[in-house]
Amino acid sequence: MLRFVACLLLLSGIASLSGCARVDHIGRAPEFSPPIASPERVAMIAGGVPDAVGPQRRTEAASLWSAGQRSLLGDRRAMKRGDILTVVIEIDEEAEINNRSERTRTGSEALGIADLFGIPERVNENISDGASLDTAVGITSDSRSRGDGSVRRSEELTLRVAATVTDVLPNGVLALQGAQEVRVNFEMRELLVSGYVRPEDISRRNEITYDKIANARISYGGRGQISDVQQPRIGQQVLDAVLPF
Repeated sequence: MLRFVACLLLLSGIASLSGCARVDHIGRAPEFSPPIASPERVAMIAGGVPDAVGPQRRTEAASLWSAGQRSLLGDRRAMKRGDILTVVIEIDEEAEINNRSERTRTGSEALGIADLFGIPERVNENISDGASLDTAVGITSDSRSRGDGSVRRSEELTLRVAATVTDVLPNGVLALQGAQEVRVNFEMRELLVSGYVRPEDISRRNEITYDKIANARISYGGRGQISDVQQPRIGQQVLDAVLPF
């Protein structure tokens, strides 16, 4: 009885914790995530310490031919911590795989000892009629296997999101992270992207495609009243994971 009560308390505790995320938008639209402690904002505030600081003159800031990002002919692409670039996500993939295998094997073995030192003749006299030791051993086997498999997948996703350079690695690779939230009525759509890019892969329009992002993590989902209805309850998920049948 105590074990049963403990299990009920554990399940109720898990259910209450899982429901906290839904309580904040009961009867109203979900709130936006606070951007105060986001990695993007931290990268913009703390630009990082440069490896080497060279001499600067006041005339370089006003010159049209300087090499800085703010000059007329300067490179406007993201290259340091806190810079912003656009990530273009255009996924249009379709895969179809069909596999079929068939295997058949038939084997037969027979062993006869009709003249083995006269032993079969002596044994045949003492066994019942119709039985004989002339064919002492006979083995027959038949095996057949057949398998069919088919996989078909189609994905299409077109998105654009602004990401922030959160770190510059020692080899010059840029670590980026971006988040976007769009609220429509009572549903919040979230887009998250992160990964590592090379500065030379960024286009002159300060854009980079998703296929040039190493260790890319792209998440497109949502939260709200519609998403809550589509998700199974925590109790059902626990039972599906625990019950063996």
